[in-house]
Amino acid sequence: MNPLRMVALGDSLTEGLGDPAADGGWRGWAALLADGLATHPSAVDLRNLAVSGALTADVMNRQLPAARAHRPHVATVVVGVNDTLRAGYDIHAVARNLDTTLAALADGDTALLTACLPDPGRMLRLPGPLARPLARRMHSVNEVVHALSERYSAVHVHVAQSAWVDDPRMWSVDRLHPSERGHRALAREFHALLAAAGTALGPAPGPEPTESAPTPAAQAWWMATKGTRWVLERCTDLLPDLLRLAATEARQRQAGSELLDRQAALSTAEALRALGGAEDRSTLRAVS
Repeated sequence: MNPLRMVALGDSLTEGLGDPAADGGWRGWAALLADGLATHPSAVDLRNLAVSGALTADVMNRQLPAARAHRPHVATVVVGVNDTLRAGYDIHAVARNLDTTLAALADGDTALLTACLPDPGRMLRLPGPLARPLARRMHSVNEVVHALSERYSAVHVHVAQSAWVDDPRMWSVDRLHPSERGHRALAREFHALLAAAGTALGPAPGPEPTESAPTPAAQAWWMATKGTRWVLERCTDLLPDLLRLAATEARQRQAGSELLDRQAALSTAEALRALGGAEDRSTLRAVS
């Protein structure tokens, strides 16, 4: 019997950061989910193509060709946070990249999996003037993912609205990547939807970690030696731009205007209309 072929595209979240594997690498939610797609884990051939720091353009240009070559039955595309952490953030480019990626994978009998994500400013607990611009960007990316998920009939998990997101046990010390418990929660949400659709035939991943959680000392050491560097590398050009956005935010808030929210909503709606056939989301919810 031929194995069920699965590919996972994305960034560090899908690569598995926060869920160490026994071999010293990362496991992550995609591997946990793959184990529950068939009656036996060996019946699933998973290719995890996700790379830490990947942008939507990297997924489209570098990961998509390898994914299509694998002729997947199941393909996961979870990406977009890193785009919001760049000074060159462009919702039009994000929309085009995601549309191209999902369209190419949907060209066949492939089950697509997508997710919307909580904004990094919230997870990092940044002060309001810094957090709101990032929240606005992540909100726009999520609206694009929502619309394209509907367009390509993807199995979609609303991670940004999941109750477990606010549980500190679900997150690693860097507050950006799930812990093993968090990766399990995400895998379980996907599994529940796939099982309801008849795609997942094996048992759901268990909710409880099977590995001992890193000690506080180990977490502090990781953050000091790797975690801080990881954040800085992902935000290399963000800080000056974020300070500029924060200044604009402060001026608009003092004026009592929601102009920035409306501008972001308009840009997102325009980005979707430019794709042709994607849902018009001109009435996007304002970011609070």
